[in-house]
Amino acid sequence: MKISIVGTGYVGLVTAACFSELGIDVTCVDSDLQKINRLVYGAIPIYEPELENLMTHNVNDKRLHFSTDFNKGFENVDYVFCTVDPIPDADGATDLEPVLRIAQVFGQRIDRYCTFVIKTTVPVGTAHKVQEIIQHEIDERGVDVKFDIASNPDFLTEGNAVKDFMKPDRIVIGVETESARESMAKLYRTILLHSNRRVIYTDTRTAEMIKYAATSMLATRVSFMNEIANLCELVGADINIVRHGVGTDSRIGPKYIFPGCGYGGTLFPQDIKDLVKIADTHQFDMSVLKAVDEVNKRQKRIPFNKVSRFFDGDLKDKTVAIWGLSFKPGTDDLSGAPSIVTIDMLLEAGAHVRVYDPVAMNATKLRWADLYCGIDMYDAVKGADALVMLTEWHQFYIPDWKRVKSLMRTPFVVDGRNIYDKQELEAAGFAYSCIGK
Repeated sequence: MKISIVGTGYVGLVTAACFSELGIDVTCVDSDLQKINRLVYGAIPIYEPELENLMTHNVNDKRLHFSTDFNKGFENVDYVFCTVDPIPDADGATDLEPVLRIAQVFGQRIDRYCTFVIKTTVPVGTAHKVQEIIQHEIDERGVDVKFDIASNPDFLTEGNAVKDFMKPDRIVIGVETESARESMAKLYRTILLHSNRRVIYTDTRTAEMIKYAATSMLATRVSFMNEIANLCELVGADINIVRHGVGTDSRIGPKYIFPGCGYGGTLFPQDIKDLVKIADTHQFDMSVLKAVDEVNKRQKRIPFNKVSRFFDGDLKDKTVAIWGLSFKPGTDDLSGAPSIVTIDMLLEAGAHVRVYDPVAMNATKLRWADLYCGIDMYDAVKGADALVMLTEWHQFYIPDWKRVKSLMRTPFVVDGRNIYDKQELEAAGFAYSCIGK
């Protein structure tokens, strides 16, 4: 069995590494020569636990290959996976042009039966557009080559992607023909044999909608709980106890109801924008999702607002330390991270900013050339008037508070993820502020 994966972004690399680990011959195809050359020599452009070892192992065993040659990439393959990173259009929704261009190239080069699998998150109805484009290109060539289309959305979470792929909660497969169903069942047979998981077969439009609905539901839970947390602060309630009381309800459950300073990444914001735009094209108002997005934007400003209030709105020449820059633990991705909003607002207010993150320092230096990047978490707090914790990396959970206080100029902590104990910090001489208390 041979697979070509078009696109060497987050989803493409994880998919390629995991399929090759299952013994399948996989070729990653990308038009970016520089990126392909780096991959050939083992330079992985993203941080994801287990991924580098997995890729190195399978490259050495000659099951995982990289190429810029689309002719070679589509030659004698059984599956072509489209995993190109979505490009936002002028409204912020997904631009389909890269996906449709790959479909066109596929139709121009396919020489035997193959299944074209769309793994990129795409608007509902994209699979049908892709099928029409491929068939048009085949007809233009005057050849009789059969192919199938499948929609196979990813449900990978950054920081846990390899496990998500190898032991998924579910595998969603959208197909329109029995031959496509059989083809995809054969591909995922190994994963299903080794895990007691569900595979959900449906049509392509429903598969595309499942991805959007799942992402939007999770984002809604996060924003709803953040709204409750903000109200708790105003009425004197404790959000941590509220969350526990809500999460123990079997109809709701404990996941994705932790209050904080907003969600980030590309997945939630992009999928919400896409779904709202899809609804708009059908003259339907997704008012709940629009509110979810607005609540999240507002939530990201809260850490700055707390620091500003503590210093009566005057942050000029104040020094603020930040622990955690990536949008979540387990990744170096800054996309949509609360740290971006916090740092930009602090700098605009005239504050000096010192930062530390276990893995996202390179990305941080590329975005803000003049920030002070600490060599460790304690170096970052030297001389600080405030410490803001934004990403709950494990190493931040139990710091040496005595040491932290001795290094800071003003012992004030803003806990953007509610991981610290208020009484403990106040007993240690800190002023403390969190979300929802």
